[in-house]
Amino acid sequence: METLALILAGGRGSRLDILSENRVKPSVPFAGKYRIIDFTLSNCSNSGIFNIAILTQYLPFSLNDHIGSGKPWDLDRRDSKVTLLQPHSDWYNGTADAVRKNIHYIEQSNSKYVLILSGDHIYKMDYRKMIDQHIQSKADLTVACKVIDIKDAHRFGVLEADANNKIFNFAEKPKEPKSNLASMGIYVFNTDVLLDQLRSNTIPDLDFGKHIIPGMIETMNVIAYKFYDYWQDVGTYDSYLQTNLELIETVDKIPLDMYDHNWKIYTKSEELPAVKVGSKALIRQALLSNGSIVAGHVERSVLSPGVIVHPLAKVSNSVLLNNVQIKAGAIVENCIIDKNTIVGENAMVGFGTDNTPNQENPGLLSSGITVLGKNINVPKNMVIGRNCRIFRTADLINVPDNLVRSGSTLR
Repeated sequence: METLALILAGGRGSRLDILSENRVKPSVPFAGKYRIIDFTLSNCSNSGIFNIAILTQYLPFSLNDHIGSGKPWDLDRRDSKVTLLQPHSDWYNGTADAVRKNIHYIEQSNSKYVLILSGDHIYKMDYRKMIDQHIQSKADLTVACKVIDIKDAHRFGVLEADANNKIFNFAEKPKEPKSNLASMGIYVFNTDVLLDQLRSNTIPDLDFGKHIIPGMIETMNVIAYKFYDYWQDVGTYDSYLQTNLELIETVDKIPLDMYDHNWKIYTKSEELPAVKVGSKALIRQALLSNGSIVAGHVERSVLSPGVIVHPLAKVSNSVLLNNVQIKAGAIVENCIIDKNTIVGENAMVGFGTDNTPNQENPGLLSSGITVLGKNINVPKNMVIGRNCRIFRTADLINVPDNLVRSGSTLR
């Protein structure tokens, strides 16, 4: 096979905090029935790239179970394969170090090109176009990039390119960006060039953005591939909730078309019954996944498989993951609730106008979102404020006055 795709899927995803406590970021559920990594895998399948290796590291079990033989993405054919690669001994210490620790796999692939991808972004992209440009421009390395708002550029690798797309400067997360061209963490290497770079670098925490790309710019042909369609990093609570809710907009406003028959997003799907809507249910702008039952009020929300919203319950501006139950009379606002959690009768979660930032980690939660972990039972009549983090090990039974104030963290 001419192209080998390596998907980096071993990051902790620490900014997703509770959602990545027991799973890697690429396996976090998204858009109801999907996982984040489904987008990258589907892009490969739709691009005709069927030789894929996934580099895992932290908490790989959920990801391994989800991917299995790769059948949903058509990766279980005789002429295709998906391989999960885990560290043999030492942890990966950088994006390029992760690839370096699997250098023998690359050598044995006999591929002409290596496509390096991240498993934790939401986008649809035909990788063939990028590979074609790479070949036509006789590049040693091609870096996919996107024009972004200059005020956000400090969070990315920022590059500068001339009129011929040749990159002449690259800075990883600069304090004062000189450009609004952000690296998407997608690279096409000539295989021999990549192997030479990995063998010749002895830096322990070898990273593509910090080390490989800046070093190659000086002596080699490094080209920018500009991508103009939708691409989103859902690495924070705010971006995760916002990106999910963008999918419920009207057809003319949806930034990412999930209903395009020419570019489907595939996933491992549970065999569950159809959605059931009760006689007194009220639903506005929502994604409802297979197996969900709505007898209450759901507005501007995403419901994953098996979610139940009981009569007189109200869910708004929220994302509920698999098998969450909202009992009768409960109110859920501006929340992300992980799997198998039950919100008791007449409880109120994400409630009130007090927007006190999370006191333990204000950088994670300050916009009013409350996050509940897996397998939690919220007692009936309990009130939980905004910007709260409730971990799965939290004891809610003995909370004084049945009240969790805004900005609280309970473990």
